[in-house]
Amino acid sequence: MLGACLIGLQLCSPASAASLDDLLNAAKVGDAAEVAQLVKRGMDVNSTDPNGNTLLILATREGQPKVVAELLKQRGIKLNARNSAGDSALMLASLRGLTDIAHQLLEAGAAFDHSGWNPLLYAAFEGRLSIVSLLLEKGANPNVLAPNQTTPLMFAARNGHEDVVRALLKAGANIDWKNDQNESAESWAGKNRNTDIVELIQAERKARASKLRIEIN
Repeated sequence: MLGACLIGLQLCSPASAASLDDLLNAAKVGDAAEVAQLVKRGMDVNSTDPNGNTLLILATREGQPKVVAELLKQRGIKLNARNSAGDSALMLASLRGLTDIAHQLLEAGAAFDHSGWNPLLYAAFEGRLSIVSLLLEKGANPNVLAPNQTTPLMFAARNGHEDVVRALLKAGANIDWKNDQNESAESWAGKNRNTDIVELIQAERKARASKLRIEIN
């Protein structure tokens, strides 16, 4: 009896491993039908690869909106799971500028306003205007801080993303905040020769000061 069980386990294990590989690969290559079928057969919708990437993270990372849509239909899907690098699906969508997927994740209720690195910081750093706008519309804090105390505005100013700077200023981003390197958005933009952004920030500072004087009077 024991021998029969061991033989059964030996026969089943490779099949299970192969099924997991199939599931992970289907998520990466965009085979939504295969993902749906394997989950229906009992595979865990929150299965991960060795680096902690869930199916949702893999599909997002590889830019597979149809797989993301299929996974979001599944009961028990973990929207905010993080991989070993600390990234969620929404964070990767924001980093890579995958607006369609970011929209799907946000509509499903993915978290966006959390401490540490977050979607808005990633999007601002990379200049992903459509995602920055989407996050701000959802209520993201324009003054959220990265671990080094840098704001989205500072990243956008440093990297020369003028359109993102404009969006963040319109949302009320703090102009004068300094990070742990004693840099502000204006000083960082200046050091990187983003003179148009320096002028934009200076103009915004004057406009805010003028508005404040009017309100006081």
